[in-house]
Amino acid sequence: MVGKANASNGGKAGRAPSVPPARAPSVAVAEEYELARQKGTAEAFQLFIARHGDDPLAEKARAELKRLSGK
Repeated sequence: MVGKANASNGGKAGRAPSVPPARAPSVAVAEEYELARQKGTAEAFQLFIARHGDDPLAEKARAELKRLSGK
């Protein structure tokens, strides 16, 4: 019975399961920008701007949007 209890928590009695640290918000935003860039559509850049309009990468997204519209 003791072996079964240890197997369920990896043999670390009394320790809470570890949780990976949260990502830095700037990393998550940069990943979203990269996904929009890979998609390369006006809709993808518009969504990025709507979600992260104050982020410095929003300026790049606006430039890409402008380029896509031919202005």
